[in-house]
Amino acid sequence: MKHLNKIFVAVMMVMGLSSQAQDSNNPWAISFGANAVDTRTSAGGGNNWADRHFSQPFAVKDNWNILPSVSYLSVFRSIGDNFSFGLTGSVNKIDKYVNFRPGAAGDDSRGMVVSNPGDLMYYGIDATVRYSFMSLIKSKVIDPSLSVGGGYTFFGDSSYGTLNPGAGLTFWFTENVGLELSTRYKKSFGDREDASGTPDAPSHFQHSAGIVFKFGGKDTDGDGIYDKDDACPDVAGLKQFNGCPDTDGDGIQDSEDACPTEAGLAELKGCPDADGDGIADKDDACPEVAGSVAMKGCPDTDGDGVADKDDKCPTVAGPKDNAGCPYLDTDNDGVFDKDDACPTVAGPASNKGCPEVSEEVLKTLNEYGKVILFDSGKATFKKGTYTVLESITAILNEYPNSKFQVEGHTDSDGSNVLNQTLSENRAAAVKNYLIEKGVATDRLRSTGFGETKPMSSNKNAKGKAENRRVEISLIKE
Repeated sequence: MKHLNKIFVAVMMVMGLSSQAQDSNNPWAISFGANAVDTRTSAGGGNNWADRHFSQPFAVKDNWNILPSVSYLSVFRSIGDNFSFGLTGSVNKIDKYVNFRPGAAGDDSRGMVVSNPGDLMYYGIDATVRYSFMSLIKSKVIDPSLSVGGGYTFFGDSSYGTLNPGAGLTFWFTENVGLELSTRYKKSFGDREDASGTPDAPSHFQHSAGIVFKFGGKDTDGDGIYDKDDACPDVAGLKQFNGCPDTDGDGIQDSEDACPTEAGLAELKGCPDADGDGIADKDDACPEVAGSVAMKGCPDTDGDGVADKDDKCPTVAGPKDNAGCPYLDTDNDGVFDKDDACPTVAGPASNKGCPEVSEEVLKTLNEYGKVILFDSGKATFKKGTYTVLESITAILNEYPNSKFQVEGHTDSDGSNVLNQTLSENRAAAVKNYLIEKGVATDRLRSTGFGETKPMSSNKNAKGKAENRRVEISLIKE
């Protein structure tokens, strides 16, 4: 039993080594079970050729030495390309030693002698390189293999090295658990016996059957895909995406999905397109209404380049700077309302669409100005003057963008200072009346010239009457 300890220490040392995957996924494979030692190494000892070659090698009861317990332990690791390397430790008890000696005496003269060498203890430690054909035959269950290796055998009091060609067949019940069957021929370096025929260093067959476990594969995210094959080892994913997730289930893995939480279309990098206009909702300014790329997914019914949502006239084409509406020309003067300072009154473009004040109009205004009557020495109007003032107001309203100056004049009666003040007050009175009637304040100015600009002679009543007047002039800017 002292050798048994040596075997298990060696096996445990192998288990402590790091390794590559036994089947490219799991780093280790360990198996244990029963082994059988058959010292019969030739085809002799049968009744006929078939018996010698097929029956006798499988005469388990007659020729095999089997210890009825767990009697071997193997540990293997991958070294790449379907190859694996391992160590096996085994123990047995030899109570059947088969020796084939042609011509030896016996009850049937077959030359095969089976003897009991005295329950010799058997220990083996073997190193093996194994090649698996499982991937070549594309099977996930049947795993045939060939092996070659060497070892050291303790046979009773003898010990010797062997060369071990072999073969195996494993049936995998699951990815990691299987039934392992193997056989190897352990060719000793110099078969020998002592003088009495007791075996000393025989070559022999060793067969084994046991359970094999593969383990050690790392699957950090628990998605069933080993980390070495998992493109996303820290996040659970799907096999078809090499272990990467597809959160929205649209068939596009999250790392390539521009909208990983919303199911979408492959042509839109996994993003949805609710209105079916070919523009992803995330880039669509109108995701519920089909539109064009040029309008960022929004419709443009009138085709004027202004999206309907921004178009104040969505069914009538118009320029963008007019909110999609056509330009209006309310007064039909050829100047669009947007540029027309007088959109409701026709006028030339040279005057921003407003009518121009002609000399004829100014003449009419000043004719009216001559008949504006004030109370004597005052800036208050006589009753008959209001009709004239209303006529002046109407004319000024026809020219809403024109500015006018109201000028007051007096005759020479009285002092210059008094006449200057009176003329200013009368001009201001006219201006204030026009403002009260709706003429914009910024369109009117007023001034007085006193008696400095007479139209007629101040030497007679008629001339003085003509000099007491109001004139309206056009302010040109």
